[in-house]
Amino acid sequence: GILEKIRLCLIKKLVPHLEDRRKYHEKFVSSISFHGVPNVVHAQGKARRALWLLVVAGCLAVVIWQICSRFIYYFSWPTTTTVVVQYVENIKFPAVTFCNLNRFQAHAVSNLKEIVLIWNIVSAILQEFATEDKYFQELNDFLLGNQNFSIKDFTRKNGFYLNSSTLLECDFFGKPCYPQDFEHVFTEYGNCFTFNHNDLSARRVSLTGRGLHLLFDVQQDKFTDEPTLGYTDAGITFVIHSPQELPRFDGLGLLTPVGMHAQVAIRQLKSIIQEYPWGECKPDKKLQYHKIYSTNGCLLECKARYIQDWCGCLPFILPGNGTECDLMKFYKCVYPAVYDIEIKGLCTVGTHNSTCPVPCEETDYPTTVTYSNFGGENAIKYLSTKLKKSPEYIRQNLVRIEIKYHDLSYKITQQQKALTISELLADVGGQLGLFCGASVITIIELLEYIFTNFCWMCIFLLLKAPEMPQWNNPSQNQPTHNEKKRGIQEC
Repeated sequence: GILEKIRLCLIKKLVPHLEDRRKYHEKFVSSISFHGVPNVVHAQGKARRALWLLVVAGCLAVVIWQICSRFIYYFSWPTTTTVVVQYVENIKFPAVTFCNLNRFQAHAVSNLKEIVLIWNIVSAILQEFATEDKYFQELNDFLLGNQNFSIKDFTRKNGFYLNSSTLLECDFFGKPCYPQDFEHVFTEYGNCFTFNHNDLSARRVSLTGRGLHLLFDVQQDKFTDEPTLGYTDAGITFVIHSPQELPRFDGLGLLTPVGMHAQVAIRQLKSIIQEYPWGECKPDKKLQYHKIYSTNGCLLECKARYIQDWCGCLPFILPGNGTECDLMKFYKCVYPAVYDIEIKGLCTVGTHNSTCPVPCEETDYPTTVTYSNFGGENAIKYLSTKLKKSPEYIRQNLVRIEIKYHDLSYKITQQQKALTISELLADVGGQLGLFCGASVITIIELLEYIFTNFCWMCIFLLLKAPEMPQWNNPSQNQPTHNEKKRGIQEC
């Protein structure tokens, strides 16, 4: 009964007559805003109609080809790179971290080659280092006899220091600076010292040709490294980096040997990288112990997490708040763990799906370094009298470094989307308008036409469907005892 009522309702109200449907189709093709279709319908003569049909079909094919190519191009996530040089009145001065190539005081490590080896094991977290088998027994004996030995305290106390005897001159834009203006930091070179570590607002450059001027005394007779392990240089190594980032010497450190004057011209380069899938950065990537994201900081935190999980302690040169590792933990667990991290690739850098993807924005400081011999004969005599040192000592121990901006500008290298959503829609709309005279209204008209015909087809199929059997409850299907008797009597 219900199915029959639905059929009657559909027949009376929703299903148009055949003539009405024909008129609807004719009205649609005559009034659609898709140019060329009305000409196909109303063209006089078969040849004219065939010509218009060919034109419409050709334009439609070109439109489909162009739109498909634009979508394929868009989903290849293309990018373009723009380079802009921005000139400013003042510019922030970067942080500079300085280290002595000779890390330890000679009196503290005399006849203690193990100290240098232990520090190399500790710093292997930052820079790859491998111990040779011939030193294995010496290291093992030292560690067993000095279990409470702290390499951190030893290095801080007996490593390179910065005071008035090692920093002879310091000048920043005509104003003197002092050792207390530098912050101590541990690196693979032991005790190092960073200038402009807090990114102070006063550390700005407003003139070219001036900057940071330093004169170091490396004091070779007081500081030494083990030459049998390959440490044969003397001088100052330094790295220029953003004040919010930790110094990274591996591959970025600059060397100035003794008796030399280094003039460093720096530029500021800002790089802006698109997020995935256009680029490889992830804007939601944050670090726990650093203000800004950087690949170096991310790698250090990644290594810290794995080492703390495996060894139950945290090396002091890594960020975190874990229990400090002792020497035995460094030798027995931390050093193998670092090797395992490198071999298994547990802390990777580069692509968006790596542990540490590239930052979305970073600042680098490309440098141009020129060298000259430190001082002429008259200058050597003057410094010899002023410092009360021999000319030979000055040539063998003094290092002068000047760091200044090349000019008051910075370069921005920006990765941009080659095709945005709005540009894609504009391309599609342009192709539709150029070849077919179509627009969004045309698409809506086609959708309405398709939907209407689809509804008619569904109604037609429903009307042609066979009658549904009357399914009743099982209790109602089975006749009662009285109904059986009544049926027998009627029979």
